[in-house]
Amino acid sequence: MKKLIFLLFVFLISSVSVFASDIKFVQVDGVLLNAGDENSVSSFHNLVADINKLKDVDFVVFTGNNILKPTEENLKKFLKEARKLKAPFYVVLGQKDVNKQKHFGKKEYTKLLRKRNFAMRGIKEPNYLFTKKDLVFIAVDGSKEVIPIPNGYYRPETLNWLDTQLNKYQDKNVFILQHYPIVPPVKKEGYYTYNAEEYVQLLGKHNNVKAVFSGHFNSNKEQEVNGVMHISTSNAPSYRIVDITDTETDKPVIWCVIKE
Repeated sequence: MKKLIFLLFVFLISSVSVFASDIKFVQVDGVLLNAGDENSVSSFHNLVADINKLKDVDFVVFTGNNILKPTEENLKKFLKEARKLKAPFYVVLGQKDVNKQKHFGKKEYTKLLRKRNFAMRGIKEPNYLFTKKDLVFIAVDGSKEVIPIPNGYYRPETLNWLDTQLNKYQDKNVFILQHYPIVPPVKKEGYYTYNAEEYVQLLGKHNNVKAVFSGHFNSNKEQEVNGVMHISTSNAPSYRIVDITDTETDKPVIWCVIKE
């Protein structure tokens, strides 16, 4: 794979004589695996093998549109390949992943994740959180299982749940993982999130959210809004390597590398 490398210094720029990562994770968006297409499966297999070459990865997160069509066959194949990762992995939903009319809604999707992914064994909902080395990572679901469309929508109960978690972990540094950006990386109205402004206002009530990682737009971009970095990642086979340092401070540093 060719490398396109850039560094993103978030919140502060300091002279660091020795770079040491406190947390390293990989974000992958838009795998769109098709179990019936050998090229699709081979591409994902190679992506997993490439990630496995990286050192000291704490986890991998797939931030949505993991499968081309919402079927059990596709998800089983996706998970079979993903389980070859050396690091634990987590999964977020996109508009391609679930469709209740096709009898593969969020309940069925999440049940299969619990059954076939050890890291998500105790997770029963598409909204969930996990901690790594004193950092809090929150997966927030904006997908629709009834008539899925490209526009994201974070339901009121989802935002209420997020508000509760942010209050609960107000003394921790929090990073949000989701498919649909609330700060669009490019102009693409058909992909906008309906209640993005409401979500942004919610984040403004809290000072512990340091970054929101999303995908969906097939674009690599970083924007700061009200002290929160909104980081969008393009579709696989590209992926984002994220190193977070100074994790015990109120203003951690995020270093990003895009591989494509």
